[in-house]
Amino acid sequence: MPYEWLPLVPGDPDEIARRVAAVLEEAWLRLARNQREVIATFAERPRAPYTLATLEEFKQAIRDFRQRVDQEAQQFVERQLPHLYEQGGRTAAEALGTTFTWTMFHRDALQSLAADSYADFLRRSEEAERMATQFYRAARQAARREVPLLAAGNMTAKQAAKNLAGRLAAEHKLTHVIYRNGARVSVAAWAEAATLAKSAVAYNAGTLNRSRQAGVSVVEVFDGADCGWVSHGDSDKANGTLRTVEDAAQGPISHPRCRRGFGPRPDEESPPLLRGNP
Repeated sequence: MPYEWLPLVPGDPDEIARRVAAVLEEAWLRLARNQREVIATFAERPRAPYTLATLEEFKQAIRDFRQRVDQEAQQFVERQLPHLYEQGGRTAAEALGTTFTWTMFHRDALQSLAADSYADFLRRSEEAERMATQFYRAARQAARREVPLLAAGNMTAKQAAKNLAGRLAAEHKLTHVIYRNGARVSVAAWAEAATLAKSAVAYNAGTLNRSRQAGVSVVEVFDGADCGWVSHGDSDKANGTLRTVEDAAQGPISHPRCRRGFGPRPDEESPPLLRGNP
């Protein structure tokens, strides 16, 4: 690849999220640049050898993007997730007057969390890769079937080539990833949001699992004043409420970029209500 990033170093979730977003955005922008080169070739030099050559460069850019997603996902789950899980576990342990150690219980929990996080990163990138692959197939088909039919050296042929290029550009825009539900999201936006979400989940998993390990069944929720339990707009507000550890594990965050946290409450045996307090 023509660019390189230093290995990810565990640290602040916001900084890590910005780094992951920047790495994947750079790979995606390179893909978009290659697409523009393919379209320009169709418009100006539509003979098959030229278009096929630029298409191969675009195909390699797809591979590079896939590799970047895989590399960043692996580094994130192998370095940042253990760091945050341990931070959450140590915070809970300090509140309980104990210590945190990497027992098999925590190792198994982290392994499950890492596998889920890695798979989620790949799922999120699939739509981006699908869009790029659709363009590649459409352009390659045009190069093989339509370009050879264009007459050479006259205005009609030149206009036909430009029309073909315009059609490809209009039908296969790579400015945003368009999901099946119609949502338009940039690669940087979903990468940053996914990284922040998984970071929060990892930290809270460490807190909740250390609390559970200590025999604590209730935690207090720390959240934004307006944040709902299941979703941001949920009327069941989360901040300051008591929840069971099991309930908290089902709702570690309620929305992207959620800042929810938990604190062990060994003085409580069970909350007044299963979901929130009056």
